[in-house]
Amino acid sequence: MTSRPLDVRSLPGTADLDNPLYYLENFETVVSWVHTHHGDLLSAAERDCLKALTGLTRPARALLVRMVMRSGDCFRLDKLRYPELGAPEPRAAAELVRHGWLEADPLLPATELLRLFTLRELRPALAGRMATAGLKTSASKAALRTALMQQQPNPLPLHHWSAHLDAEVLRVRHGALFDRLRLMFFGNLRQSWSDFVLVELGHHRYEPVPLSAESRAFGTRAEVDCYLLLHDCRERLDAGEAPATVWQDAPERLDNPWLETRRARLLFELGKLAERGGDTALALTAFEQSGHRQARLRQLRLLERLKEYRQAWTLAHEALGLYAGEERGLERILKRLAKKLERPAQPVPVRPAIETVTLTLAPQPGHSVEGSAMNHLHSDDAPVFYVENTLFNGLFGLLCWEALFAPLPGAFFHPFHPGPVDLYREDFVARRQTLFDRCLARLSDGRYQQHLWQTWSAKQGITNRFVIWPVLSEDLLQLALDCIPASHLRLIFERKLRNLREYRSGFPDLIRFRPGQPDPERRYEMIEVKGPGDRLQDHQQRWLEFFIANGISASVCHVRWQVPDG
Repeated sequence: MTSRPLDVRSLPGTADLDNPLYYLENFETVVSWVHTHHGDLLSAAERDCLKALTGLTRPARALLVRMVMRSGDCFRLDKLRYPELGAPEPRAAAELVRHGWLEADPLLPATELLRLFTLRELRPALAGRMATAGLKTSASKAALRTALMQQQPNPLPLHHWSAHLDAEVLRVRHGALFDRLRLMFFGNLRQSWSDFVLVELGHHRYEPVPLSAESRAFGTRAEVDCYLLLHDCRERLDAGEAPATVWQDAPERLDNPWLETRRARLLFELGKLAERGGDTALALTAFEQSGHRQARLRQLRLLERLKEYRQAWTLAHEALGLYAGEERGLERILKRLAKKLERPAQPVPVRPAIETVTLTLAPQPGHSVEGSAMNHLHSDDAPVFYVENTLFNGLFGLLCWEALFAPLPGAFFHPFHPGPVDLYREDFVARRQTLFDRCLARLSDGRYQQHLWQTWSAKQGITNRFVIWPVLSEDLLQLALDCIPASHLRLIFERKLRNLREYRSGFPDLIRFRPGQPDPERRYEMIEVKGPGDRLQDHQQRWLEFFIANGISASVCHVRWQVPDG
């Protein structure tokens, strides 16, 4: 089966919540979308399975969707009560069992048993097992779980656990197919079926982006399988499986940049767990093969701890200048290695001094250290806002809206994306360079303020990875546009575009505006707040030094708490 070109007019919508079976309609929208536009990535058996699904009665389909949308795959029939189905649940459940969509009386591990039943139900039903384990009848669920897993590590049917647990348990079958459908539609397994409901309720609104025939998350079935393998490996790590065992199933380096990024994250987490578990050889291999931005520093620190100083020295020198987020960490490592190897220290670039002030404040119950500093520094003539990473990211998101949502192939592949999926790939800006140049040009010709206000008004509430709407209020936006020169915005945005992932964080906590200041370049000040024992992180220090080097007022405010008398 070949994929059809995407027709913008046929984009899926969400069901009206006045329809009591809105969730079934939404689910069938996904199934239809995937079958039409990704059918070539489904096996013949999977397509036959979806076709059989449409042959079920409406109550049976609705009950199945209700179960698929819930957590877990095992359910008690007596807990499935949905009056809108229009037929008794047992009848719909029996139809699903008959056609192979549900499994009756499945094998249950101890953990699933304890999830399905309350402690009040389990204590009398499992009294014999509890007595054998030496547990009191008032034992906690955690104690009961431990005892049951020791007594019976293998799953059992419900009636083998206890003849006194009177309930019918059903397990959803074809869970892998439902995950595959969700993955091919959303391009990830983070988003759930309920995202449709959230859109309808107005909790999330998405920018409408025209989709092309190339707008697909996956080009081949093998890519879908690879994503599912990476996801499974990560879940196994999170569940406590040994990194060495998971390593055996981790895929080799991938040609697909997006999937390779996910593989890099998996190997980084695997390496960290291997290091904690004492398997330093595996940790070093995982860090070396991972392209994650933190893997190299982690590898170097581990080599240093293992006293492999020469290897660490060589790798650290090779890494200099390759990634903006590593330079401070590499400088510290090279300084330590130089002493151990008795070599000349690596010259450190001269950096601007950062102004610091100290405030001694009375503790304010219910306020953070940043909030306390903000309240102290605020005045009617010089209002202070807690903005951290939200203000400049928000202004960037508004100014460059059309570049961020440009309908390039591989950037959007369904109507529910909060932003382009290639946002942090190395070629993201290069693919849109002309668009970003056009957006930043507004800062030079005086059009930017009008454009920002128009975008702020027209796009209000639409999801954008850079814009936090509740923070970017009308008052804050007005003060920012009145007080921050366009030349400063351009400097900041150009730096952001050099590395969107690295430079979207690290901005100072507070901004103080001085609207009455005659000098346009002194109408605002950035203030990083540090409480007792806190210190600047590398990414925070880089932004502060950038501000100072470019004539932007910035400082660090150290807060100390007053000691009560006596």
